[in-house]
Amino acid sequence: MPETPAHNDLTARIQAMRAGECTATERVEGFLARIEADNPTINAYHETFRDDALAQAARIDEMLAAGDDPGPLAGASIGIKDNICTQLGHTTCSSRMLENYRSPFDATAVERVQAAGGIVLGKTNCDEFAMGSSGENCAWGCTRNPVDHDRVPGGSSSGSAAAVVADMADATLGSDTGGSIRQPAAYCGCVGFKPTYGRISRWGLVAFGSSLDQIGPLTHSVRDAALLYSAMAGVDQRDGTSTDLPVGDPMADVDRGVEGLRIGVAREYLSDRNHPEMNARVEHTLERLRANGAEPVELDLPLTDHGISTYYVIAPAEASSNLARYDGIRYGYRAEHVPGESLEDLYSRTRSEGFGPEVQRRIMLGTYVLSAGYYDAYYKRALQVRRLIKMEFDRAFESCDVILGPTAPTPAFRIAETQDPLSMYLNDVYTVNANIAGICAISVPTDPVEDSGVALPAGLHLQAQAFDEATLFRAASAVESLQATGD
Repeated sequence: MPETPAHNDLTARIQAMRAGECTATERVEGFLARIEADNPTINAYHETFRDDALAQAARIDEMLAAGDDPGPLAGASIGIKDNICTQLGHTTCSSRMLENYRSPFDATAVERVQAAGGIVLGKTNCDEFAMGSSGENCAWGCTRNPVDHDRVPGGSSSGSAAAVVADMADATLGSDTGGSIRQPAAYCGCVGFKPTYGRISRWGLVAFGSSLDQIGPLTHSVRDAALLYSAMAGVDQRDGTSTDLPVGDPMADVDRGVEGLRIGVAREYLSDRNHPEMNARVEHTLERLRANGAEPVELDLPLTDHGISTYYVIAPAEASSNLARYDGIRYGYRAEHVPGESLEDLYSRTRSEGFGPEVQRRIMLGTYVLSAGYYDAYYKRALQVRRLIKMEFDRAFESCDVILGPTAPTPAFRIAETQDPLSMYLNDVYTVNANIAGICAISVPTDPVEDSGVALPAGLHLQAQAFDEATLFRAASAVESLQATGD
């Protein structure tokens, strides 16, 4: 297996700063200049923190000059998705409902990034309350794909993916409830990693689907994703769902290659509904892995197509409960009071004006499946199917170490091209089951695919069993190396 070539990525940039070849201040100034020039078109950032970022950078430079170690992320400039709480600026979830909200605390993931020497550049745009697969459902306007401005960047971590690819940050943080890190990573052309549920604290992540949500990094390389992950992972007493299992060194096997690694490919992932070049990318990569010592394993995952319907019962049900707090009384947006109106009318107008149409759609769907007479027919049955999906993955991992497939059926589509919500939801068909089962997964860029005469980014999706991030990074690094070398 050839070694991964050097990247102009976070790892290389940190090494350059430690060697005195550049400073954290110069890096931050460069990113801020690109944001100022390109963000009006791409709309990756909702807000930037110029003065604070430069002050953080100056402190890192002083520590490096004094021979002190700022941490493993020394001087890394990081964008934060706008549904992850920061004391700096606003945390709006890209919604009018939280337009002026300022968090009194930092999310645990943000705390750990800063403690490791990371610099918070600003808040990245996203689909409202992380509900969307395109980046179009945002109160602050659509984010555009930096590769083709007429295309969507994917969602919901749209701004986070766009910022990495447009070189507006060393890396970014996103959240993934059903593919919201991995799908935009594939559409824009970067690495997107979703850890095992419980590996990274959700404390400070504004809840969408509490049993599905995870924070994770979007980066230029697999090694960068492992570096960010190692800085954030670990138990947090403020999050009762975080695990105290040892994290270990996620990069221990990252350069080991694939000799003896069992790579599973499910026939359901090579559907004729996919863009034909996507299937070709998966099959070609599998052959290259075989040539480098991996063992291909044929799989059957018949519940793949049931994931979307299962997800769109469980996630909206949890969202309808989590978003009930936004009522115009306690905090957030409040509709103008009309004399004589009832409290129920105020609630209704506040939520109708504060939430966008996609969020309203999911709240209504979630409320319906939890209502009397429908709970057993929909929500209870979805939980039963969720268990079956988890068991299906457990059986699959008895015969393979990782599962390979496309991240999305197609490359990025044009802005405003997909108006049907059901068609939009199907873009997540290969990513939602990782959240449903609670396993770890990553999207790695592959060769571009051609659509209407345009070469567009695409992603290969790898999944590993829960808490086996080290094996996932090993396989992903090998796939990344193959894409870079052409071997």
